[in-house]
Amino acid sequence: MKGNSRIGAEKGAGKMESDPSRHTDSTAADDLAGTEGQTPFPRPLFPPQSAVRNRIDRLGELFISAVAFVVIAIIFLIFVYVAREAAPLAWRTIDGISIWSPFQTPYTWQPVGGVPKFNILPLIVGTLKVTLIAMLLATPLALAAALYTAEFAPPSLRDTAEFAPPSLREWIKPAVEVLAGIPSVVIGFFVLIVLASWLQDAFGFQFRLNALSAGIGLAFAVIPLIYTVSEDALTSVPKLYREASLALGASKPQTAIRVVLPAASPGIFAALVLGFGRAIGETMIVLLASGNASMLSLSPFVPVRTLSATIASELGEVVFGGGHYRVLFLIGVVLFLITSLLNSIGARYNRRLRQRLSGTA
Repeated sequence: MKGNSRIGAEKGAGKMESDPSRHTDSTAADDLAGTEGQTPFPRPLFPPQSAVRNRIDRLGELFISAVAFVVIAIIFLIFVYVAREAAPLAWRTIDGISIWSPFQTPYTWQPVGGVPKFNILPLIVGTLKVTLIAMLLATPLALAAALYTAEFAPPSLRDTAEFAPPSLREWIKPAVEVLAGIPSVVIGFFVLIVLASWLQDAFGFQFRLNALSAGIGLAFAVIPLIYTVSEDALTSVPKLYREASLALGASKPQTAIRVVLPAASPGIFAALVLGFGRAIGETMIVLLASGNASMLSLSPFVPVRTLSATIASELGEVVFGGGHYRVLFLIGVVLFLITSLLNSIGARYNRRLRQRLSGTA
């Protein structure tokens, strides 16, 4: 019996050795087992972590960093140039004007005359007055339009996460942003010729050109900026916030005002800061529509003169290197410092607001 079984085993082994198909199947199985965990497909020519791709990414980072550095350097050099032109007033008197002359009484800006007066307080008050009027008019209109297109437009006409049909936002937003493409000189000319006369006829103002007319014209230039940034901030709020509020029984207006609006408040505040900076530095609209009279008054119905309009209207007529020339550059330094201070305060407050909303404050 043992001999027969040994003979059978030897025959079976010989049969397996003589069968090439079985040998091939066994070899293929061994190969597959040996290559388990490896992809059967060939490697791509440029894998995601290849050296070429890393070099391209590095070059892109260097280019973006270089562009950002150049922009910052240009802004810094502009400030250095303006400060250098005003600096001689700090250590000597030029044409009887020192660095303290713009801050001394009387509170009058009258650079031409027997006794020139260079107090810039009426210019600062006029600039802030026109800017505040513009912001008071532009902010509610821009926020209301942004809130409507982001929240209250009909679902079938509004962009949603479900890729709704072409929306109301697709033509409302460009229509509002068209105002940003209108040159400021055109807006100022419209206020000067048309709007100022309408306001005087309707309300009987003593002065046709005043701070109110200039503020209304300035609001036209600020609305597109506030609207665009605010609308982007509102639409970037996660949809989960809206769904959770509606699931708790809140209505759509309650959700928009009490949930979406606070969640988007950092972006909305940034829009207001940008709009304020745009308004405070505007030149052509206030130059044409404000009346250009440096009157120290809080009334919005009297002519005003702003810092930027003063530089634009007088810099081309002064003696190079004279006292009046230096004072105008000092006004530029003051305007730059006011804008930088407001932007810094806005950025700090915006940072705290983001931390409070994220729970890290």
